[in-house]
Amino acid sequence: MGQEAAPLTRHLRVHQERGHTILEFRGEIDMLSAAEILPHLDEVTARPAPRIVIDLNRVEFFDASGLRLLYRARSRVLAHDGQLHLVCTHPLALRVLRVTGLSRLLPPQPTLDAALPRPGTPAV
Repeated sequence: MGQEAAPLTRHLRVHQERGHTILEFRGEIDMLSAAEILPHLDEVTARPAPRIVIDLNRVEFFDASGLRLLYRARSRVLAHDGQLHLVCTHPLALRVLRVTGLSRLLPPQPTLDAALPRPGTPAV
């Protein structure tokens, strides 16, 4: 089971599960909420070899500000030799990910369980 944590902001909850830091985005991800999320995103992506999952399943709206957060997270995680996985089933967010090509760089999984490697399997 994962460790439960209170939301850091109205739009972000962070918790640990299977050795990964889960960033659960919530509500409307726009310019204002992205500004709330950014310091927390930067903190977890600055660690050595971070293992992170960004979960968009509780997102109601997702614009270019949300895309910038995802691109930033991906760049920072790769620069620190880490892993980044994405969970998303929201139709609008999936469409934005496909149209921008980000879904090829960060393939969305339908559930947190699908995004997290099973214990004993090599991480990719």
